[in-house]
Amino acid sequence: MIQTRAPLTLKEKLYAYMQLTRFDKPVGIELLLWPTLWGVMLAAMGQVQQQGMTAGLPSLKIFVLFALGAVFMRAAGCAINDFADRKVDGHVTRTKGRPLADGRLSAQEAIGAFLVLVLCSVSLLFFLPIEVFYWSFGAVILAFIYPFMKRYTHLPQVFLAAAFGWAIPMAYVAVQGAPDIWCWLLFLAYMCWTVAYDTQYAMADREDDVKIGVKSTAILFGRYDVIIIAVLQMVFLLIMGAVLWHYFAPTSLGITPIFGLALVAMMFAKQNSACASRNALACFQAFLANIWVGRYVFAIIAIACIWTTING
Repeated sequence: MIQTRAPLTLKEKLYAYMQLTRFDKPVGIELLLWPTLWGVMLAAMGQVQQQGMTAGLPSLKIFVLFALGAVFMRAAGCAINDFADRKVDGHVTRTKGRPLADGRLSAQEAIGAFLVLVLCSVSLLFFLPIEVFYWSFGAVILAFIYPFMKRYTHLPQVFLAAAFGWAIPMAYVAVQGAPDIWCWLLFLAYMCWTVAYDTQYAMADREDDVKIGVKSTAILFGRYDVIIIAVLQMVFLLIMGAVLWHYFAPTSLGITPIFGLALVAMMFAKQNSACASRNALACFQAFLANIWVGRYVFAIIAIACIWTTING
């Protein structure tokens, strides 16, 4: 006899939607939010330097709009991800309690949540230059397709990185009118970091993913996973060092912000030491530790921008 689930109460339904959009787990919000704000801050630095000034800060409006956009688009990405994975999440230990996997929400409700969140994000574009609207199509397309990539390629983490990182060129378009070479270098650095930490995330699910036929960089890299993660992290540090040099070397700070990346290097070393065991929980904890990377790099950039704005 087939048992039917009792109707959810309003409180249970709202919690199910929170789980669908991961508002109950803000880790992913921060992993998207902080790099978005890196782009906003550095784009403002670039704009004033183009005008012959030493430094400057973004407007509060731009800062808040991009912060909200990051929150909405990350939640939208989670909703469409669970829709794409609704038939496989139930077979993965870590994800079998998600609301689509256990039947608390339907596929139609997940699509509805995705559309509402995308519309919320789109509504923010009315307060930004029209050029940002055109660039936003890339963000929406990438956010929609990346959850499906794990069925066709071992590089879904690259599509995730592009989807999350697209806010960086959008920030440059909003502030400067167009992305420049330093924007794309920042985007590339973010891509390397994201592929690295999302591979750590995938390492936690690797055994289940192999069983159900889902692809990932963790499976592709195999026994070289930690080495490749370390290389990606090294490239991130090198590019970020170049970006910080470009923006702050001409100021009174000189190359001081670059030395701040030494702590990030130590964070990465600790993560890789944990991942070397290939233990699922250790790999997942290493992934979670990247929140501090995002926070710390934002702190470096924000403090440097404020310092140079005040002191020249």
